[in-house]
Amino acid sequence: MGPPRGLERGLDGGVQGPPQNTIDFDLIESQFRHLMRVAVSVREGAISSSTLLKRLRSGSRKNATYAAFREVGRVIRTVQLLRYLSDAPLRRRVTAATSKVESFNRLSQWIGFGNRGVIADNDPIEQEKAMKFNALLTNAVIFHNALDIAEIVRQLLEEGWEIDPEDLAHISPYLTEHINRFGEYSTHELGIQPDAYDPKLDVDFTPLREQDLTAAGLGQAA
Repeated sequence: MGPPRGLERGLDGGVQGPPQNTIDFDLIESQFRHLMRVAVSVREGAISSSTLLKRLRSGSRKNATYAAFREVGRVIRTVQLLRYLSDAPLRRRVTAATSKVESFNRLSQWIGFGNRGVIADNDPIEQEKAMKFNALLTNAVIFHNALDIAEIVRQLLEEGWEIDPEDLAHISPYLTEHINRFGEYSTHELGIQPDAYDPKLDVDFTPLREQDLTAAGLGQAA
């Protein structure tokens, strides 16, 4: 029995597809039923994605389903790349999102300053603890900054200032100038119940949401 349609035998006996940088649509078509069965199994919770990856990667050079999934991934990446190249609003959104991720990572590194941010422990459990604790502290700082920003906005509104939602959209919660990493760390307030957090601001963000929908191509045509 020869290899599945779309694959050929290599010199080492493993299956090989078309030349590199060429998507094997024949392989996707021949394995489509298996791809759908696997997708439904993951969606219904019959098998976890991690278990699935382990099974597919086992002997992956001869696993046609694994190779077909790889080709589907190439299709998705190609479509997304073409969209990125042809859609200027999409490029702006991707750039903005990338900048936010980089800002978050810089804040996380700034907070995890101990040992210059290097995790020296070889124990995977301790490594995971350090990463999760750092993420928890980073998000706590972001939340605290968001509370402070919201409180200042409310004070300005009470004083009669007009708040432009586009100005608020450019305010980052990744602020560190007011934080003293080497100051006193007090725990005597841990048992104090904080006031209820009010997420509402008397600012109309509708224009910004409409701009996002229009840029994404989801707005109504005129």
